[in-house]
Amino acid sequence: MALLEVENLEVTFGLRQGAVKALRDVSFTVERGERVGIVGESGAGKSVAAFSILNLISRPGYISGGQIRFEGQDLSKLSSDAMREIRGNRIAMIFQDPMMTLNPVLTLGQQMVECLKAHRKISTQEARLIAVEKLRQVHIPSPEKRIDQYPHELSGGMRQRVIIAIALLLDPVLIIADEPTTALDVTIQAEIMELLLELCESNNVGLVLITHDLGVVSQVTQKAIVMYAGRVIEQGPTKEIINDAQHPYTQGLINALPQQTLPGQRLNQIPGSMPSLQNIPAGCAFNPRCEFVMDVCKQTLPGFTRSGGCQVACHMVREMKEKAAQEAS
Repeated sequence: MALLEVENLEVTFGLRQGAVKALRDVSFTVERGERVGIVGESGAGKSVAAFSILNLISRPGYISGGQIRFEGQDLSKLSSDAMREIRGNRIAMIFQDPMMTLNPVLTLGQQMVECLKAHRKISTQEARLIAVEKLRQVHIPSPEKRIDQYPHELSGGMRQRVIIAIALLLDPVLIIADEPTTALDVTIQAEIMELLLELCESNNVGLVLITHDLGVVSQVTQKAIVMYAGRVIEQGPTKEIINDAQHPYTQGLINALPQQTLPGQRLNQIPGSMPSLQNIPAGCAFNPRCEFVMDVCKQTLPGFTRSGGCQVACHMVREMKEKAAQEAS
């Protein structure tokens, strides 16, 4: 049994103009200690998928279908009290902006001790010792002094390290990181990702990394899930997807990386933009932007086709596989 099993997940938002589906038929698994990346442009549904796992979708959004099984339990069916035992305790989340996560009027120690005491019956002194040790694990210098500082006294990189330390406080088995390096410069981004990788490997913690950066996914994760307009369009081993992307959208994301163009040349880009939830095209949602579009792409939603170790939702890939099978026979 996988640590996390998301099966046919559907999330709907009830708007005045009518209900719209933010996620459609999303399925994936995360094994114990496995690192999984969910990648796509803004609006693809990455963060909605992450928030759904912890049942943090607020009205007018709601989980309208599918299952989210964590250690055998369907999280979408649990009560608020039962979910409170899992959030932070078994599953931790790292958010994009540390200044929105940390309380500016409390010291780091006060926030970390409060978190520990909310889940465990321990003394303040014991909680403080654990907090100092977690700060040391994320390479915060002089953690005994830093623990009594306020968030504004730390740099952006240090604050993100503190957020990771808080996520590790209760020894979770799964961490969900929602674009954890968005607000940081490139050098600090690399340090934070190296730290996450190191901590996950040393503690056998599963990781779901939400990002728009395929470069980060290639360095940190073992499995990649590519999303577009609320649907998974390709998933499989990260190395296989990076080296031989099957879906035209995935290939477009790879081609758009800066290292794919020579100095002085214009960066490659995918024409057009992500469709709005109220106006998702018929058939394959990517068809208005795809250079390989066929008539069937505009009419029929593609199912998944296995290509190597990957699953790909693309009519072109299916036709190529069928043609190759016919030629081989």
